[in-house]
Amino acid sequence: MTPVHGPSFELFGVEVQLPRTFTALRHRNYRLFWSGQLISLIGTWMQTVGQRWLVLMITNSAFALGLVSTVTMLPVLLLSLVGGVVADRVDKRRLILVTQACSMALAFTLAILATTKVVQYWHILMLAAMLGTVNAFDTPTRQSFVVEMTGKEDLANAIGLNSAMFNTARMLGPAVAGLLIAAVGVAGCFWLNGVSYLAVIGGLALMRGLRVPERQVEGSPLKNLAEGIRYLWSHRPVMMLILNIAVSSIFGFPYLVLMPVFAKQVLGGGPATYGTLLSAVGVGALAGALTTATLGKQARRGSRILMGSAAFAAFLFAFSFSRSYWLSMGLLVATGFAMVTQNITTNSLIQAVVPDFLRGRIMSVYVLMFLGMVPIGDLQAGSVAQVLGAPWAVRIGAVVCGLFALFLWRIPEVRKLN
Repeated sequence: MTPVHGPSFELFGVEVQLPRTFTALRHRNYRLFWSGQLISLIGTWMQTVGQRWLVLMITNSAFALGLVSTVTMLPVLLLSLVGGVVADRVDKRRLILVTQACSMALAFTLAILATTKVVQYWHILMLAAMLGTVNAFDTPTRQSFVVEMTGKEDLANAIGLNSAMFNTARMLGPAVAGLLIAAVGVAGCFWLNGVSYLAVIGGLALMRGLRVPERQVEGSPLKNLAEGIRYLWSHRPVMMLILNIAVSSIFGFPYLVLMPVFAKQVLGGGPATYGTLLSAVGVGALAGALTTATLGKQARRGSRILMGSAAFAAFLFAFSFSRSYWLSMGLLVATGFAMVTQNITTNSLIQAVVPDFLRGRIMSVYVLMFLGMVPIGDLQAGSVAQVLGAPWAVRIGAVVCGLFALFLWRIPEVRKLN
């Protein structure tokens, strides 16, 4: 039998025994990172909710809301590969300190504009574009930094805990933001988000003894980028895993954008229905993250990814036919579970396989496919939904994801990866 308990560590002179689900927390540097990120991500979700509400108050336009989201994600599409090259050439901890400080400054700028009541829509667009640019460098660097805190032994567990942290923040942040907006207005969300970055910056400043990989990056940045692309081209299984994420991002994940349509037009509900449907996805995602963290490197992760991909497509396909609120809730919990299982396992497996000196560049491609494809996916889903309706848009996307998962199952090198 697999032991329930994981390693222990000493905290304030007391030995703490960890459940196997939280094994990566035995590393002091990762504990600093994880706790700081949790606080900061709650703040980020508060700002996201507050910013959307502010845009709606200023413009009363759904298009304006969508444009802010697009402007935030576009720099990731354009610059994340450059961010990966930079991550492999510099000290990752110092780079994250710089990006987090920049994000904090942007949050405080929006807070000042909102508090003084001079904020305009173009201010929000400009700050969103600047934040997206920062994220293009921050995200691949943070993704490839985890192994320096935990080593490869606990990498899979740490990536699972990162996802659990994200989904916990996604459930807490909007709830706190709603109460705060009602009590003091949207500016309070921006001020607290700015303050929350201090937790990350403080944690990074306190880190000691990181497992910094040996530097093997030489030549011009353009040659560094070409080296990363050549690695992907010559390592078919890794390239296939990243393509699977791209297919899911373009055809599968946009179901979240269409959720208000399902809540109102398909299920006949209102804002409360919309909120609970999103919460169902969050519950499933959190459960999937904790389960994946517990499993770690057990079993063939390649097979686990393909089963997660196939299950995600199947549950999403079933959801597109549902006209029952409770059935939809159950299917969304299962969809969130499968979606996160696929994403986390892909992330950890790629990081375990690629060489240390290429990790930043390869993870930047992962980020490009995972986040950079979001505007393209949202556009295709919205276009299909406009012509055929939201259920058919989700249904077609699920079929595409399922067919690609079946195609990958026929590639033994992918299926047997671990």
